[in-house]
Amino acid sequence: MSSNPVNTMKKIAVSAIFALATGVSGTASAHVVLEYQVAPAGASYKATFKVGHGCGASPTRQVVVDIPAGFRGARPQPKPGWTLQVQRSKLATPYTSHGRSVTEDTTRITWTARTPEDALPSAHYDEFVLVGQTPQQPGPLYWPVRQVCPDGSLDWTEVPQHGQKLQDLKSPAALLEVLPQGGGAGHQH
Repeated sequence: MSSNPVNTMKKIAVSAIFALATGVSGTASAHVVLEYQVAPAGASYKATFKVGHGCGASPTRQVVVDIPAGFRGARPQPKPGWTLQVQRSKLATPYTSHGRSVTEDTTRITWTARTPEDALPSAHYDEFVLVGQTPQQPGPLYWPVRQVCPDGSLDWTEVPQHGQKLQDLKSPAALLEVLPQGGGAGHQH
């Protein structure tokens, strides 16, 4: 039986339920995590990073997201009261998108509060969003995220080693599980 968009969505839903049941997102209240932790390969994806606290009592004044290799065309969503910085780098292997060769791509996105009043208080919650395209190959995709505060920083950058579980890490990177591509699902480039 061939895959179709409905079957792909079912696979995503089942994977999300499995991830929740096995504790992949069990650290959501303590760490920066993605709202949607599964997506099909080669598809458009909206990465929503959930930030649930600052550095101790210190507010978050900056959020820095490193774009994982293979994720293409990352574009941030602006936030009122925050400035954006988009860092681009040359690609080792260019790709084609909409008939043109892409030789450099976004490698880091930084949101910075304009004033102390715009910073995210430690007792509050907010989201930082970007869009782009998932890699063509399925597998785990880790997103290193750094929170910078007036009194310290938190680096959510650890990636599990072979045999290690994400929940065993003290400061895990946000995880997106890229699933095999279904027939007709996603916006292809």
